[in-house]
Amino acid sequence: MTAADKVLVVGPSWVGDMVMAQALYKLLRSEDPQVEIHVVAPPWSLPVLERMPEVARGLELAVGHGELGLGRRATLARQLRAERYTRAIVLPRSAKAALVPWLARVPLRTGFRGELRYGLLNDMRTLDARLDQTVKRFVALGLARDAAMPAELPAELRPRLRSDVHNLDRLRVTHGLTPGARIAALMPGAEYGPAKRWPAAHFGDLAAALAGADADVIVLGSAKERSIGDEVVARAANARVRNLCGVTSLADVVDLLAAADVAVSNDSGLLHVAAAAGAPVVAIYGSSSPKFTPPLTTAAAVVSLGIECSPCFARDCPLKHLKCLNDLGPTTVLRAVDTLRAARRSESR
Repeated sequence: MTAADKVLVVGPSWVGDMVMAQALYKLLRSEDPQVEIHVVAPPWSLPVLERMPEVARGLELAVGHGELGLGRRATLARQLRAERYTRAIVLPRSAKAALVPWLARVPLRTGFRGELRYGLLNDMRTLDARLDQTVKRFVALGLARDAAMPAELPAELRPRLRSDVHNLDRLRVTHGLTPGARIAALMPGAEYGPAKRWPAAHFGDLAAALAGADADVIVLGSAKERSIGDEVVARAANARVRNLCGVTSLADVVDLLAAADVAVSNDSGLLHVAAAAGAPVVAIYGSSSPKFTPPLTTAAAVVSLGIECSPCFARDCPLKHLKCLNDLGPTTVLRAVDTLRAARRSESR
């Protein structure tokens, strides 16, 4: 590696994965403070990349998840040839994800063995079973081929997004949040599927308890999750519970989560946004596993029933009962919130 190292990273398509990829950028920066990192990313993720000081430039690729979009990839690649990247790192494992670096004539192209990528990549890595977490897989691609991967992600590589206090002040006014009041954030959605979603009624009961304990409760998510947020608010029946799903940008969500004294989330992209924004998080797992996608923060509590059929990693419950989440009561999650808050108070003394 030289001081002139210029790296093109093809980023992932999921919110949580895009946040976890910051660990790779931190690694590259730790090895070479002068490295210039550009990231190919879908349009929605550019505000997240802007909150990562390690990323010099986000490159928009407006191609839907699973879409080939060959023309758009080729156009971007032609534009990038003049950048003269020294190497590329391709995080997704699809063949189409490797097209831009290949067409841009990047000399060294690194990625894991995947679908029909021979030739597109010339530094093909094998996905070692020891890379048991998504974030470890990303970091491994930034290491030399024969380098040992640490058993645990070093603290200095954990994702951390910058926040904007001036935007937070604006958001408090815009959404009628009480000045100076503590904020509890709830994220009841999960893009992957229903088997990751703790019931909205449970979230509503939790919201009522948190609002009753003198907190402004905000429900965060995408516009597609607006109806879930409405269910939570209706169940809570408290004016201090507000549904902000679809009315805040991703950058706004980062700033709100940075101010939250607790964030409760399913295993979703916003769980990882919350952890990276600095919020203490209570993470709820049903069909998935905290061993694979844990919240990357020490200020976290994981809640899971761990019943015999989980984790199944399915989008919908194969057994049609969803006991892993339905049987997890709000009282259990509230207890985790209280324990996490008490631990944070003790640390601050």
